[in-house]
Order: sequence, then C-alpha cells, then structure tokens
Amino acid sequence: MSNSIDWHQRARETSLVVRNFINGKWSEASGEQSITKYSPVDGSTLYSFGEGSAHDVDRAVSNARAAYEDGRWANQSLQQRKAVLNKLADLIEEHKETFALYETLDVGKPITYSLHDDISRAVGSLRTSAEKADKLFSLSSNDGGILAYQQRRPVGVVGAIVGWNYPLALAASKVGPALAMGNSLVLKPSEFTSLSACHLAELAMEAGVPAGVFNVVNGNGVNVGAPLASHMDVDLISFVGSTATGKLIMSAAAQSNMKRVLLECGGKSPYIVFDDCPEDLDAIAADVVANAFPNQGALCIAGSRLLVQESIKDKLLPKVIEHAAKITPADPLDPETTFGALVNEAHMNKVLAYVDSGEQEGAERVYGGERVNLESGGYYVRPAVFDQVDPQQKIAQEEIFGPVLSVLTFKDEEEAIRLANNTCYGLAAYAATQNLGRAQRLGKVLNAGFVMITGTTSPSGSFVEMGVEAHKQSGFGFEGGTAGLAEYSVCTAVYQLV
Repeated sequence: MSNSIDWHQRARETSLVVRNFINGKWSEASGEQSITKYSPVDGSTLYSFGEGSAHDVDRAVSNARAAYEDGRWANQSLQQRKAVLNKLADLIEEHKETFALYETLDVGKPITYSLHDDISRAVGSLRTSAEKADKLFSLSSNDGGILAYQQRRPVGVVGAIVGWNYPLALAASKVGPALAMGNSLVLKPSEFTSLSACHLAELAMEAGVPAGVFNVVNGNGVNVGAPLASHMDVDLISFVGSTATGKLIMSAAAQSNMKRVLLECGGKSPYIVFDDCPEDLDAIAADVVANAFPNQGALCIAGSRLLVQESIKDKLLPKVIEHAAKITPADPLDPETTFGALVNEAHMNKVLAYVDSGEQEGAERVYGGERVNLESGGYYVRPAVFDQVDPQQKIAQEEIFGPVLSVLTFKDEEEAIRLANNTCYGLAAYAATQNLGRAQRLGKVLNAGFVMITGTTSPSGSFVEMGVEAHKQSGFGFEGGTAGLAEYSVCTAVYQLV
C-alpha cells in the first residue's frame, strides 16, 4: 500500500497545524514566542506554532481537574472506558496514513516503518490498556469478624511529557493506561514533534472521550514542561525522555505537591556475545546491527554497546561491519528507504560530536560516522562502528541517541557482567549464549529492566506483554502490562468489622 502512494505529493498537500487542545476545543497558545520546525528530510521550514505558557498549562490542568471531579470519565464503567479506547485504536488505524506522514515528517524515520511499526505500537498500547484494565486484582481476606480488601481508583490528574523519537507511540503509551484507569490527562509532546498529539486528541473526542479529559499543550520544557511538573493540582507526572530532564522533573515534583513520578529515561544497553552463542554468526551480527541502529539509533533500549568475547571477536566484528555497511541513509518519504534522517540539525551535530570524541579519546572508527547526502540539505549520518573502545570513554558511557555502536571485548563471564553493568543506566540488555545456566545467571545479575537472551537464530513463539521497570538512572516505575496500569491508580486498604 505504501509503495503506491506518492508521499512527497501527500506531504505537499497536507496542512501541518499545531495548536493546543484544551477542554475539547482547539486553543491558540498564549506564549509570546513561536517555535519553528525544520524538515529532517531537506532542512526546509515545515511549520511554526505558538509557544505554550504556564497560563495554558493552568487552563488545561483546571479543566482536567474539573472533568475528573465531576466523574464524567472516571465514573463511567470500565467496560465503557475500554470500548472508547478500542474505538480510538480503530480510528488510529483508519487514519494511519496521516499519522505515518506526521511521524516521518517530524522525526525523519522511514515512511514504511512509520506506517507499520509506529502505528502498531500506538494501537497496541491502547488495546493492551483496554484489555488488561480489568486484570488488576485486589487482595482480600475474611478472618473471623474482619473483612479486609484492597481497591484501586484513579490517581486523578496525570501530566504526561514524552520524547520525540516515537511521538504517537509514546503518547499512546501514556494515554492508554491513564484513561483506562479513569484519570484525566494533560499531554505535552516534544516541541520537535508535535503533529501527532494534536490529531490524537481530536480523534479521542470522536471516540467518545469527554471534553476536558484529554488535553494537549505544546511548547518547550521551560515554558510548558516545567509548569506542568510543578503544578500543584497534578497528581502524577509520567515522563519519557533524557535522564537529565528526569532529574529536573523529580525536583519539581518534590518541591511542589510531592506528586507521584513515573520515569523512563536514558539507556546505554549492552549486547553481550559469548563464544557459545549460536553458530550462525552472520545472523548474530545482523541482530546486533538491528538492535544498535533502530530508528536511526534514537531508541532508549538500543543495544549501543557490543561486548564480544575475545575468542570470537575477529570472526564477528567483520560481519557486524558488513551488515552496518548495508544501511544507506536516504529520503524517509521513499518507501524503499530503511534508514532515514536525524530529527534536526542540533541532534545531528551532537551525534557527530560524539563521533569526534570517540576518535579523540583513542577508539578506532572502523566504519561510518560521517554526514552524508549533504546536497539534500537534510540531516543524514551514516551509522558508526567503533572498535578498541575503552569502558570509560564517552561513547561507552553516555547515551548518544544516535547511530553509534561501541565495541568492547571481555575474557570471561565475570568480566562481561562487570562491563555490562558499568554505566549509570539500567534499561535493557541483550545477550547471545546457548548456556542455559549462564542465561539464568544473566537474568539475575544484569542491571536492566528487561534482558533479551538469544539461544537460537530461529526462535519461535510470541512476545509476552509484561511490565518493565527501569533500573538505576534509567528511571523507575513500571511501563506496560498490568503493573504499568497500576502506576496510574492509587490503592486503598479497607478493613470492615462485620
């Protein structure tokens, strides 16, 4: 389907408008400044919009509070809320071409990926929230004359702040559980990628979400994010973004009304390859590259550190370079493209600065790392692979959020675990080994919210949805599953003397 669409023509014909959405109505921002968005594809101006302000945040929170207090959404039955969320998921699928275009224009990711991966992520978040909302169980006990039980209710008004790498999917990952549990919501999308949130709010109304329950305020962190995080009438801040911003949100929450905080922040995930990995090293190398450079490297769970056992490094690394060399940064609106542009010029320059730092600190750049397609005016960088990386170098320690893979070696399992845990992050980890005992040990000792272990290059079965909890400075609180839903509720223990 995507191959039959002229996406450049579609882009030219599409009006790109960003406005606040408050109490069920479009609203012009009250800030004095405007934000201009430049195209990752060619550097041209895409659109401009008015900067939100603390006043806009206050209006949105006030309406969200009123909607929560009068029960127009929270008092609807769980079955009614589930039906609305599933209807919203249906509408996203009906409008998938519009959303996909927004995602590609804003982020620079390939249109084919936007049309399939990003839409499925967003729809999946909403449907999973609807499906699992009634699976939250309560403990109960009836001991003699005392009936004791737990019950859950909405936390109240949720402030959601999301990053730019998956605008629609990240928004849906907050909207789904927040609304499923009966909360009202104020969403702040990234100022770099604001298109999808506007459309999502409009469709939520069409799906049956009452006015005031789902609000959107656009703007940057200083003028919109900070007032939302410090608002005295917000009960929970749910955030996806950098660790540095996560710390500011924690401080704002503590200094205001001590609101609950749910954080998913940075990552520097290891991919550990042991010498007892599956014999097909070409398939392992392909998996390493796929996990290192998804979404142009802009993924918090990207396996950006390859830890390979010394005895097989000389066999594996050339295959990794070979697969990396198959990646060609190209026009994201071309359906044949598999690797697009970086989100903006500032981020491109940040990635290139990390490439420079790797060389300056003594690592060996064995492939890529240069800007390409300069004639387009867009922000394209060839994926970089560094060998001979010291564990303390910047490219081994700091989240780059771009297509840079650092290769380190280890002698034995003990050293592999030490290297894997040698960062301030703890979001994800990957490993390739056929040793069942080792696989179980890794699950116990790796500091990561989830660990993906490859024991075969031809796996079977399906993905099991579970809540994932970040470790260390990658944040805290559960995302996904019933545990993730519980984060958007408060629990009351009731003791009834009978």
